[in-house]
Amino acid sequence: MKHTRSKRIKVEDHPNLKRDAKTKAIINTDSSAYNRYMNEKEVRNTQQNEIDSLRQQIEELKNMIRNK
Repeated sequence: MKHTRSKRIKVEDHPNLKRDAKTKAIINTDSSAYNRYMNEKEVRNTQQNEIDSLRQQIEELKNMIRNK
């Protein structure tokens, strides 16, 4: 199945937004904002992983103390 690019129509008062004429979807064309978002998301995921690891370590220490 061949995918053809649909016509994109500018969204009034939003220079980085376009509407796909076929699907009516709004598309953000600001690639730098997308890259910033993805970098921030990666930082949030890393921080959450560190927090989860610390919680696990605390639980292990608590279990060690209880079992003495």
